[in-house]
Amino acid sequence: MSKKMKLHLIEGERCKSCGLCVAACPRQTLGIGANLNRQGYAYVVQVAPEKCIKCNICRIVCPDVAIGVIQAS
Repeated sequence: MSKKMKLHLIEGERCKSCGLCVAACPRQTLGIGANLNRQGYAYVVQVAPEKCIKCNICRIVCPDVAIGVIQAS
């Protein structure tokens, strides 16, 4: 039986690189990436999706509603 991966749905154009989701993640699955969005912010990316426990704390703390977790099939 395959293990389903949890993926972060990240709206890179909405992210302002505040880092609240990175700091709040209990499993350190997120990080600030190197690519910039149109506003000039380096947006959040997954760094360890296999560690995600789908707690959605990232979604709760994001002031810009730029992130959430989905179940990949």
